[in-house]
Amino acid sequence: MGELTGFLKYDRELPSRRPVPVRLRDWKEVYEPFPEGKLQKQAARCMDCGIPFCNNGCPLGNLIPDWNDLVYRDRWREAIERLHATNNFPEFTGRLCPAPCEAACVLGINQSPVTIKQVEVEIIEHAYDEGWVAPVLPTIRTGKKVAVVGSGPAGLAAAQQLTRAGHDVVVFERADRIGGLLRYGIPEFKMEKRFLDRRLEQMEAEGTEFRTGVNIGVDVAVDELRADFDAIVLAGGATAWRDLPIPGRDLKGIYQAMEYLPGANSVAAGDLAEPPVTSEGKRVVIIGGGDTGADCLGTAHRQGAMSVHQFEIMPRPPDERADSTPWPLWPLMYRTSSAHEEGGERVFAVNTERFLGDEEGNLRALRAHEVEMVEGRFQKVEGTDFELECERVYLAMGFVGPERDGLLDKLGVELTARGNVARGSAWETNVPDVFVCGDMGRGQSLIVWAIAEGRSAAAAVDTHLMGRTDLPAPLTATSA
Repeated sequence: MGELTGFLKYDRELPSRRPVPVRLRDWKEVYEPFPEGKLQKQAARCMDCGIPFCNNGCPLGNLIPDWNDLVYRDRWREAIERLHATNNFPEFTGRLCPAPCEAACVLGINQSPVTIKQVEVEIIEHAYDEGWVAPVLPTIRTGKKVAVVGSGPAGLAAAQQLTRAGHDVVVFERADRIGGLLRYGIPEFKMEKRFLDRRLEQMEAEGTEFRTGVNIGVDVAVDELRADFDAIVLAGGATAWRDLPIPGRDLKGIYQAMEYLPGANSVAAGDLAEPPVTSEGKRVVIIGGGDTGADCLGTAHRQGAMSVHQFEIMPRPPDERADSTPWPLWPLMYRTSSAHEEGGERVFAVNTERFLGDEEGNLRALRAHEVEMVEGRFQKVEGTDFELECERVYLAMGFVGPERDGLLDKLGVELTARGNVARGSAWETNVPDVFVCGDMGRGQSLIVWAIAEGRSAAAAVDTHLMGRTDLPAPLTATSA
């Protein structure tokens, strides 16, 4: 490594966040620029590990020590080559991934881990600034046609790899814009959509075709799709959300997170003047303590909510890594996102049992109580009932798998016991020439898993069509 004692000399440092009163007035990303000199010191903290566990912590197998060393040595062109060798979209993962690589960092055993994610995003931004991110045109044309259904990170990764292998690739998206959850599930303050758009421009220049507003199984018959393409990649994600079927669920003012967030993103993009659902002047409760709940929280702040409570049924995690999740596992610990820093009250170990409405059917409050875990099950803590006034509730409790109606039912693909699309060792479904990757086959997961599966499924499809492949495959379906 460039500086063998860097981890002893330099402390972990991240970019500063813009002041809360300033950033709440816009939808721009929350972080200030990070000086190059500081970044190189952070890269210098990367140790000369005998076994770089960060590589295994990343599903993409990113060559993290390599590009840390290259950044430290000011060899940025080589750094982006190493980074792009394993990751199609480091500008997405560098902003959105929770960084299991950092959780597995050897330095993290007894110190703060290396700022891997920040180095990653600075490499790709430096590369764009220098004009090094150019279309990679295929050297051959196979004449084979591949349909990719879904334009989230898995679908985009599969499409880019297959296009570069020389196939004619068409990406179908039922929404009005390409990007899936990257476009409509991730708020602008976490990733401005200009970063997505510039990557899509590269993919179009490479030859990938995008068709929006097309719901396969509805707008285009499944049999027609199979007849027109030599292979189909299912990458539609796990979009069937988890509901909360309790009394009062049908009251006006209760929405799923993915009924709420897309409208805010459309306003930020200039597609809508006003969001279909707004928190302005409302007392808001978000049910679900994960990343999607935090996205709702930051959105509600920017829309001018009167107050926001975020409920989580699990107990508050410890401030430091829990003993149950030792290194190099992903640590159970208390985390504070930029949205939590902006306000609102987080409430742990609480369960909502009923929504309360007014005479016109509008939400006015909810009734809840505290819970505790007893023999692996949540039990009510007697005497803890309370009511909380609210006019908006957003359900952010995750997803239960892919939607079955339409495409999956008409294709006839087999499902697992968990409701995901079943796949073999080469990402194939039970239907000939149909493959699956990402959350549609895996279940709700991380962006790095989606990209890794998209890349691996692309290699499997290339092998299926051509008998061999030169595309890299970080995963097998069994390891995923």
